Amino acid sequence: MLHDLLSIQIPLAEKIIRTVGVYALLMLLFRLTGKRGLASMNTFDFIVVFLLSNVVQNAVIGEDNSLLGGMVGAVTLVTVNALVNRLIAISDTAERIFEGKATKVIESGVVQKEALRRLAMRSNELDHAVRLQNGDDISQVREGDLEPNGQLILTLKESEQGATKADVAKLMDRLSRIEASLKS
Repeated sequence: MLHDLLSIQIPLAEKIIRTVGVYALLMLLFRLTGKRGLASMNTFDFIVVFLLSNVVQNAVIGEDNSLLGGMVGAVTLVTVNALVNRLIAISDTAERIFEGKATKVIESGVVQKEALRRLAMRSNELDHAVRLQNGDDISQVREGDLEPNGQLILTLKESEQGATKADVAKLMDRLSRIEASLKS
């Protein structure tokens, strides 16, 4: 029994190449499917991810069902992922290749319909994001970008933004001066 657990049944290099190959394929597939899926996965997206893990399992492990073989595959996945993350952190080119760049979905209060179509986004997702950022309507948004990580970042027009602490402090100072002027 111990022999079956610790005896890798395919060559170690093959195990590593299989794992790296599957990792690269999945990275490419997720990169091609777009940004939106990363941040707003629905039930169907989770089903695909769970089934995908089962589909590629045999490609990673091959004929090897040993404990040690599974450990080699896991260590390879984590190592490759750590290396890719480090590369992305130090190289703008790698970041652009692996993660992409932001896509403008709202400009000057106008929805960029072609961008939404490319991203497979619905306008009600934009409406929801505006409400989350204390806006009432898309027309209040100066610009909106879907980031590579799937986050929708909106900047309200200056006239639509809430008061800052500095704005309140200025107003309080002005009121104090008016009050002092009225008393004298």
